[in-house]
Amino acid sequence: MQARHRIILDCDPGVDDAIAILLALACPEIELLGITCVTGNKDLSFTTNNALRICALADRSDIPVYAGCTRPLMGPYQRKWPSVHGTDGLCDLDLPGKPGVLVEEHAVDFIIRKVLAAPGEVSLCVIGPMTNIALAIVKAPHIAPLIRSVVFMGGAAFCPGNSGPLAEFNILVDPEAAEIVMSSGIPLVMLGLDVTQKVRIGEGHVAALEQAGTAAAVAIGAMLRAYGSNDPCLHDPCAILYYIAPDLFSGVEAHVRVLANPTEARGATVAAVSERHRDGRPPNCLVVTDCDVEKLLSILVDRMGDGRRWSRRMTIAAGG
Repeated sequence: MQARHRIILDCDPGVDDAIAILLALACPEIELLGITCVTGNKDLSFTTNNALRICALADRSDIPVYAGCTRPLMGPYQRKWPSVHGTDGLCDLDLPGKPGVLVEEHAVDFIIRKVLAAPGEVSLCVIGPMTNIALAIVKAPHIAPLIRSVVFMGGAAFCPGNSGPLAEFNILVDPEAAEIVMSSGIPLVMLGLDVTQKVRIGEGHVAALEQAGTAAAVAIGAMLRAYGSNDPCLHDPCAILYYIAPDLFSGVEAHVRVLANPTEARGATVAAVSERHRDGRPPNCLVVTDCDVEKLLSILVDRMGDGRRWSRRMTIAAGG
């Protein structure tokens, strides 16, 4: 089956990022051009290594992994929130496979190069802070109209935040970067907490993954058992699921902006839906607000447990 979506996956692995990577690798609907990493859930040294570890687990060393920005655009990385992803970002699990090496090219330059090589064909799937994407737009503003779309996990339009009263984690880490992307004119799809908090994985789905026995399914089951009590929601995988089954999602067109001033509202995503609230500004983003949770979870379990897509079956033990 010919891939319908050519994507660069920009991420900060993290457990839910890892699940999203594995899901992308299992989908014939997606041609994964490369993985670009950024500081977010963990520092860049961890997020890049975790991306390499996940590719090794999937026996996909052909997927290039690039290191990107080590800090937000406007200052040092100041983590105010304890990590729920374990010391290493992947719940300290011993994952099989020998990780490869990073490509020497910077993630920002890779993004620019790929977009210029295929105008209108490359989509950016962003499931971490938007620093790499914003810097690519600032460095090469002529790429913005050439990007097919940006589908991102981030924000909280009509619900409370998870890292502040109004702010979602990915946006709050680098709100200046997020606002650059929001104002870029690129077609945007926002899968924020409004929808991702509804995609909660339960014991039955975790057990089904473990019973499937494939490398990907067992790894996901182990990570969810270690991580799920902290947050059972599959935030980042929703962005990949949107490429696979967009009809299972619904939302509203809105003009979205990000508040970056250092106040209690820093990192808030303000979504203006009505013409009155948009005040003459056209919608710039599809804000996804609902989905068919059971069908989406079934897709995840089916893809991860499909023995035709994974070369081995195994068990994974917690690390020391």
